[in-house]
Amino acid sequence: MKIESYLQCVRCGKTYDIGELRYNCDCGGILDVKRDLSQVDGEFLKALWEQRWGMKRGIESSGVWRYRELILDAPDDKIVTRQEGNTRLYAAGSAGTWAGLSNLYFKHEGENPTGSFKDRGMTCGASAAKLFNAKTVACASTGNTSASMASYAAVSGMKSVIFIPEGKIAYGKLAQALAYGGITLQIEGNFDDAMTLVQQVCKELGIYLLNSINPFRIEGQKAITFEILQQLDWQVPDWFVIPGGNLGNSSAMGKALMELHELGIITKIPKIAVIQASGANPLYTMWTEHTPYQAVKNPETIATAIKIGNPVSWEKSLRAVEWSKGTVEQVTEQEIMDAKAKLDAAGIGAEPASCCSLAGAKKLADKGVIGKDETVVGILTGNILKDPDAVIGYHKDTLGDKGIRGTFANRPQQIPPTLEAVKKALGV
Repeated sequence: MKIESYLQCVRCGKTYDIGELRYNCDCGGILDVKRDLSQVDGEFLKALWEQRWGMKRGIESSGVWRYRELILDAPDDKIVTRQEGNTRLYAAGSAGTWAGLSNLYFKHEGENPTGSFKDRGMTCGASAAKLFNAKTVACASTGNTSASMASYAAVSGMKSVIFIPEGKIAYGKLAQALAYGGITLQIEGNFDDAMTLVQQVCKELGIYLLNSINPFRIEGQKAITFEILQQLDWQVPDWFVIPGGNLGNSSAMGKALMELHELGIITKIPKIAVIQASGANPLYTMWTEHTPYQAVKNPETIATAIKIGNPVSWEKSLRAVEWSKGTVEQVTEQEIMDAKAKLDAAGIGAEPASCCSLAGAKKLADKGVIGKDETVVGILTGNILKDPDAVIGYHKDTLGDKGIRGTFANRPQQIPPTLEAVKKALGV
């Protein structure tokens, strides 16, 4: 199915040809992929996607390319895929009880090939790179993007160059970037400094940029929303709750819902809640104080995946929240790690940034913003093993220097190798 598409600036509305290699408008605004959906039969698309569900092999067995009509118009030989997506939707169990929500679910994007939601955007971004005949790709990263990009570049025969803030990336993620062959450059400065530098490098050296400023990355990430709704038999929840870092995920979710609504596939609009760490909260500050957007100069949070003070997708994310009549909330370091302990103890588990979804859902439920009987889907963005140091530190209660106590710590116990010692430890 051929759907006419083009690039459009989210700030001034100027349009560009879809085949033009650019990341920003002349005015400096970021770009959307726009489609003419006026002649598209939404029910036909929905039926087509249902037919593809459960495919065992091939491009459309991917949980992204199942929805290829709304992802990227690319021939099969240009598509770079690792059968990403197809992640599970879990009932929250005891974590939902703790949050005071009776219908809380979690979409676990940490079950993607490289352990994070980034694979959804990267399969589309890497495929766009192939369309543009790129030989080398690059990104700035707090960890998950670098792991994903290095993997997809290796699979497709491209070189990858990664810019990371020195000393501010979880080892579980850095290990992946190195293992997949990425040329990894640790710079003096934070993520926002790395983001500025990588854009300069890509422009000067003709390298293809694969951060979420790339409009095709957002297109791939829309598939999270499509897949959740398909898993729910197209019954739309009341809320989507999602961590806010560079804000590409919430941007993608909003765009996906807008397209489904325009096509008539859904008629109800769920509210989007973006949850930021209190030490990296520019969208929250803008939202609550009704002030112009202003970056946070020195962001700080144990949730390194969202330790971003100047998110490039803030305009798209704000659009999504406003369109859905949603909200923006912030959570403290203690709230993040306590929520992580409860999510992990429910047998689900995720990296710290992911657990903003649970912490934020609980906070909004406590405030009465989310009704206790409303259906809520939280997004878990990364695997629990992405940041094992945070897990061990919490349960050993050694994060005091970060102002975090192990409220629900499950401390390891050291005992002599005797039956009596085991009995004592087990209380029998």
